[in-house]
Amino acid sequence: MGIRVPIKNNEKLERLIERIDADAELNQLWRCANVNAVDRFGISDHGEVHIRIIVNAALRVFRLLVEGGVTPSAVKDHGLTAEDAEVIVVLAAALHDVGISIHRDDHERYSLIIAYPKARQLLSDLYDEPTLTAMVSEVLHAIIAHNSEQRCLTIEAGCVKLADALDMTEGRSRIPFDSGQVNIHSVSALAVKSVQIHKGETRPVRIEVELHNSAGIFQMDNLLRKKLHNSTLIPYVEVRAAVVEGETEKRLMTEYRL
Repeated sequence: MGIRVPIKNNEKLERLIERIDADAELNQLWRCANVNAVDRFGISDHGEVHIRIIVNAALRVFRLLVEGGVTPSAVKDHGLTAEDAEVIVVLAAALHDVGISIHRDDHERYSLIIAYPKARQLLSDLYDEPTLTAMVSEVLHAIIAHNSEQRCLTIEAGCVKLADALDMTEGRSRIPFDSGQVNIHSVSALAVKSVQIHKGETRPVRIEVELHNSAGIFQMDNLLRKKLHNSTLIPYVEVRAAVVEGETEKRLMTEYRL
């Protein structure tokens, strides 16, 4: 299906998306990652569907931040443009989980092995040195920093990290859980009805989460809160979550046994 994002006159971003869509190796890496994640580990999708969601969510968050007056790290530290920073966000989101094609455990570090040559290849005709190396370095930082325990150092990395946590709608949790088993991971993963990204009222970004069931709070506390607090975005993001008004809480299990 390919990656589709709103380009908004960013010619370099448009060319990058064209290259990503045409890259047979990268598309196969996403499929291999999904084989390991879904078929062998029995956890949620980490393939092309996940990538499309994260690319768009990260770019949406980034643009709201810029609209709200936040200066991208690539602009502040490297003298690049906000459009260049968009390229960093999108490419890091596209490459962040390729390491799962090697192994799910410690996959962020495996992703770096694959992402370094791939990022240089995809950006090679878009940037000259030394800017090319600066761009690749920023992409690699965002990839390693999407680990919930790893501290983000850039706004761009924070966008990728937050976006990864937001892919948790009805069974798409980024918290690993065993399919078919009844536990707080599997029950809470089915409790999230929708996740929406809006312009905030008091901060640049507002995340609104609708829950079928209050068990979804586990997702908020153990995934979203953890990633957000270990990112660069705490001052800029407000989060609201509530069980859908007018609904009785959706039954997510029939019985639980120890």
